[in-house]
Amino acid sequence: MVSLRNHESTGQGEQPRRASAPSAADRWRALPALVRFPLAAAAAFAAVLALTFVTGPTGDLRIGSVGYYMLAIAGLQLLIGYSGQISLGHGAFMFLGAYTMALLVLHQPALPLWLNMLITVVLSCAAGVLVGAATARLHGPYLAGATLALAVGLPSVTVRFPELLGGSNGLAFSTRGAPPALAGVITNTQWQAAAVWLTTLIGLVVLATISAGRLGRRMRALRDDESAAGLAGVPVGRTKVIAFVISAGAGGLAGACQAYLLGTATPSSFTVTLSLSLLAALVLGGLGSMWGAFFGAVALVYVEVWGEDLAHALSLDSNVANNLPIVFFGVLLILVILVWPQGLHGMLRSLAGLVRRGR
Repeated sequence: MVSLRNHESTGQGEQPRRASAPSAADRWRALPALVRFPLAAAAAFAAVLALTFVTGPTGDLRIGSVGYYMLAIAGLQLLIGYSGQISLGHGAFMFLGAYTMALLVLHQPALPLWLNMLITVVLSCAAGVLVGAATARLHGPYLAGATLALAVGLPSVTVRFPELLGGSNGLAFSTRGAPPALAGVITNTQWQAAAVWLTTLIGLVVLATISAGRLGRRMRALRDDESAAGLAGVPVGRTKVIAFVISAGAGGLAGACQAYLLGTATPSSFTVTLSLSLLAALVLGGLGSMWGAFFGAVALVYVEVWGEDLAHALSLDSNVANNLPIVFFGVLLILVILVWPQGLHGMLRSLAGLVRRGR
């Protein structure tokens, strides 16, 4: 009787439950990091390259600017969002990378671009070792103050050595454009934007792989509770220095990309304002996620562009026009943080969750 009732109830329309098949997102997340991140980078590079075919030279420079800003903010994300160390001097590492690139192009023009980038990363990481070791025991405002002093003092070195670094005017140089084999296919600005984004995406793959691995877990443990992490066996001082070194390497590489894209390296481009802008963009994009670096970089570039366009459209005074983009960025930052404390990335995740629940 029991088996008959079970048979009848099943036959009346109750289908036996089956395990739901994994979704595409689940299958994507199941891939190893060394496979998933390079595939995502290849797709992103193809999208950027396609985008350059529908923009002009100015648009290509803006796309490239988003790339190197994203790399710099991603390095800062690893330092602040993952390891919990506050830095206000990230612009100093961009300064070091930009001037290294400029000096290599001017004095060693035969070196290939990839080798210039590699030398820049090595020198920036070496600087990161020095700064990280010197500040490893500092916390909170003390660490922020030490790195801020670095951002204030380093650009003044150009005035101390004007023959080598060009003084306040900086260094100007020209780089080789698109290869002859691609002449007529892509422009020089497209080639520069593509080179910057290829470098950026390689750097992002390295940063994302680190953050997803054992070292990333150690950094997050330090961020959450340094004392507990130390008791659990995490080498606190060494992990802090490593995070600083990696972040410095990313910042130096971003500075090299900026110099390559613009063809100049000037001290006025690496003031304290740059360091503060990178930190503000990181907070605006969202702490604790590499996507936050992308949204912060887009806001950093295009909010300024929209502010300038609005100022020109309204025929505003030059002083007002110069400060309007800063006002726009500040208002956007305040509004986003008040409504979505996790930044633009957190906002989009919340909206996506609402859409899924509404289906």
